[in-house]
Amino acid sequence: MSKTITRRTALSVSLLAAGVLVAGQATAQNRQFSFAYDQPTSTAYGIAANIFDAKLKELSGGKFTINQFPGGQLGQEPQALQKMRAGDIDFVITATANAATLAPEAGVFSLHFIFRDQGHLTRVLADPEVSKAFRDMIKEKVQGAQVLGLMTMGMRNMYSKKEIKSVEDIKGQKVRVQATKTEDTHFPAYGAQTVHMPFGEVYTSLQTGVVNVAENGVNVYLANKHYEVAPILSMTEHEANNNCIWVSQKTWDSLNDEQKKWVQAAADEVSKTEPAKALQLEKDSAERLKKMGVKVVDGVDKTGFAKAAAPIQDQLAVELGPHAVKILGLVRNVK
Repeated sequence: MSKTITRRTALSVSLLAAGVLVAGQATAQNRQFSFAYDQPTSTAYGIAANIFDAKLKELSGGKFTINQFPGGQLGQEPQALQKMRAGDIDFVITATANAATLAPEAGVFSLHFIFRDQGHLTRVLADPEVSKAFRDMIKEKVQGAQVLGLMTMGMRNMYSKKEIKSVEDIKGQKVRVQATKTEDTHFPAYGAQTVHMPFGEVYTSLQTGVVNVAENGVNVYLANKHYEVAPILSMTEHEANNNCIWVSQKTWDSLNDEQKKWVQAAADEVSKTEPAKALQLEKDSAERLKKMGVKVVDGVDKTGFAKAAAPIQDQLAVELGPHAVKILGLVRNVK
């Protein structure tokens, strides 16, 4: 009798364990991931998130989806990065400039005038060698997270209460910049003073005069209504507004090999298709701003800016480190 009970008990335990295992597998197969960014859904960040979600659903047969948290709901980019590294957020989009707070060499993408034009920028971001070099750099330098791919919001332009037609117009001005070594070297070379602050404080700082000038993409300027306090947008196109898609290491390690391929392919799809959509969004946003009465200054004389920036590019890449030197070389070699 006791042997029979023991066998029955063992069988029950085995069946229970199997049931738990099956239930666990079912849960693992159907997942909704958190995907955070600090811009509105109407920006290129929203475009990228939608592309990522659609491709991930397609490849996983609907088992994997994302839940978007736009507009800084889970924190501005520096805070979101920390939460992701702790495993509290699955995916995050940040500017490569904010990536530089964790891996300074990411600041190579903030170098001014390294992209010949918008077409060159698009080709660079889709280039597998460039993407791999950036991912390898992050993998070596950052714990708790990886970068899956690159994207862009177009080119960055300066905006203020006055026109910026040449480098002379920026001299002595207090400019809000992203907190990177590249920005802190380039802008003083133009004669400006740099001021660091979170993106969420830019509107009020322009309004109160804490800064005279800010710089960002056209659609970001529009979507965040910065035109209300800085009504003149000068198309300096001094820098690419590049970004990266991150994944928490905790999330990545929870995936099997096939699932990792789905996630990576979704990020690759963003790098291939998002830039063209983002650049069109920038163009459409500029036209909308003009119709709203915002003064958009085209034909900025960039020669003075470019002349001051040229000797800084290689100098900064060397100071940032060997990964930055390699990435800059790859960028320049993309035809």
